Amino acid sequence: MANRIPEEKVEQVRSAVNIADFIGQYVQLKKAGKNLFGLCPFHEERTPSFSVNEQKQIFHCFSCGRGGNVFSFIMDLENLSFPEAVVKVADFGHIDLPASYTAQSQPAAPKDQQQADLLKLYADSAKMYQHILVNTELGEPALKYLHERGLDDETIKTFGIGYAPANQLLLDFFKEHQTDYQLLRQSGLFIENQAGDLRDRFVDRVLFPIKDASGRVIAFSGRILKKSPNEPKYLNSPETKLFNKRSVLFNFDLARGPIRQQKSVVLFEGFMDVIAAYRSGIQNGVASMGTSLTDEQIYMLERVTDTLYVCYDSDMPGQKATDRALKLLGGNSRLNLGVIQMPDGMDPDEYLRAQGQEKFVQVFEDGKQTPTAFEMQYLKHDLNLQNTPDQLTYLQAVLQQLAQLSSSVEQDLYLNQLVAEFDLDKDDLKQQLRSLVGQQAVRRGGGHSDEPQVAPPPAPAPLGPPPATVDGSTNSGPLSRVEKAERLLLYRLLNDHDVWLRVMAIAGFHFVHDSYQQILVYAEAYFKTHNQFDLGNFTDFMTDSDLQPVVTSLEFMDVANESSKEEIADLVNVIMNQQPLVEQINSKKAELTAAKQIGNRDLVQQLTLALIDLYRQQQQVQRADN
Repeated sequence: MANRIPEEKVEQVRSAVNIADFIGQYVQLKKAGKNLFGLCPFHEERTPSFSVNEQKQIFHCFSCGRGGNVFSFIMDLENLSFPEAVVKVADFGHIDLPASYTAQSQPAAPKDQQQADLLKLYADSAKMYQHILVNTELGEPALKYLHERGLDDETIKTFGIGYAPANQLLLDFFKEHQTDYQLLRQSGLFIENQAGDLRDRFVDRVLFPIKDASGRVIAFSGRILKKSPNEPKYLNSPETKLFNKRSVLFNFDLARGPIRQQKSVVLFEGFMDVIAAYRSGIQNGVASMGTSLTDEQIYMLERVTDTLYVCYDSDMPGQKATDRALKLLGGNSRLNLGVIQMPDGMDPDEYLRAQGQEKFVQVFEDGKQTPTAFEMQYLKHDLNLQNTPDQLTYLQAVLQQLAQLSSSVEQDLYLNQLVAEFDLDKDDLKQQLRSLVGQQAVRRGGGHSDEPQVAPPPAPAPLGPPPATVDGSTNSGPLSRVEKAERLLLYRLLNDHDVWLRVMAIAGFHFVHDSYQQILVYAEAYFKTHNQFDLGNFTDFMTDSDLQPVVTSLEFMDVANESSKEEIADLVNVIMNQQPLVEQINSKKAELTAAKQIGNRDLVQQLTLALIDLYRQQQQVQRADN
């Protein structure tokens, strides 16, 4: 029987792991003032509003309202139970937990049962396909093929590679286990004919599992073993409830840590290129799902790094694909871009097998190009540079590229290369460049300039937090006076025990908004067993996860360190005296409107006098407050 993880063990794990280091696996964080900011992993945004406070070991997103401690972060991100979250954080911090504790780390109750069932279906399928590849005679031809491609057994295990044989083993397996027919239909693992009969989608193919960011199998890509004119070389799972190819990157789950360490990501064309690089020590590589990068995939990468290198095939189709990728990324992302070129027209997998690991790794160390350097090389294709007209065409195209650069130093560097290659006068090139820069400025509506224009740096993103609402969501308008008072008083109550004792002694005190009152109730129970307030511990203590963002948002308020008796009295006055009057006034106004509609003159007169009296009381309270 598993034991409940004791509070002291939970506290040990939380104290040993810096929340910024843990969250940094998923979000690229940058210092701004006393907090760290990054792009929120819970929703898509272009201006960083996700904040981590290392001192208090909490996070909060000022846009979507999510907040909490290190455990609630991973629980929300990967739908884990609390014990699972503790185990995962402990593993990150290299903290051993007894088996009696880890045994209880059962998955959280699924929010979507069908999705949970599909995930299990894919996990079982991946295990079966790999078993067939590694342990059966049926898989021997596929295993031999992979070994010939340079993949050892450890790499095959790491990536979960499997084999789908020519017979219908997968369908038979799930039928034997009486798996729901509708679930099989919706999984994408099978093809259905008009009669409703199912057959395996993947037949006689090496299978590469496609995983989500948490490492769960959600699809497959199958490479055919025996070439057939009627069959595609690669066959991917169709889109399902689990799998949307626009929002998935191959190997992102394994590459995320190395991307963070290397501070860059390498974008490859194919799965085998990613795997070849991985087993050579280049482990920060990903691949898109056979298409150009989508906005969703770009955002996934922007959250974890500032720099992306495109490493496609160095043949002509690969060069064209690189050119397209650079143009797409240059116009749709904040990433710093570069290119890594394999020599001799090879793709990365071919080059590794032909030249070996040492030379392969050397390319990644020495072969990096800027996008401009790549374009200068790419523009030479289909031109005869011994021919004067083609030389002029090339120079004009390169100068057009240089005119888009914001750095005059970078422009000068490439101008020197043109001077050396074509034996030209640098002043003539600079004059031509100035003309092109001026033309671009006119087209942008910026007027003509005689000097190369250096684009001003982008305005810094506003990092200040907008006020949070009761439920932690963005508040598009200012908070009411009473809610401001509630938030500040609750913060004081939790963090200053003298304030707690003083306010809790007030007869009949309660907050107006339910969320703040619920937190107060939790706090009462918390202080019965805890002498001192600890935010991380308290957020775990609250069983209502919806309240955690409310509490963490309080900690991000810009308030004075110490309170005064006068401040607390003012806050209590606003909450207990002013707000009830506001509610009474609103109620009487609604009654007065109804009385006018039914034409009840006596009631109108009575309600009008009552409303005047309430307004008089309100003015008296406000004068006393001032």
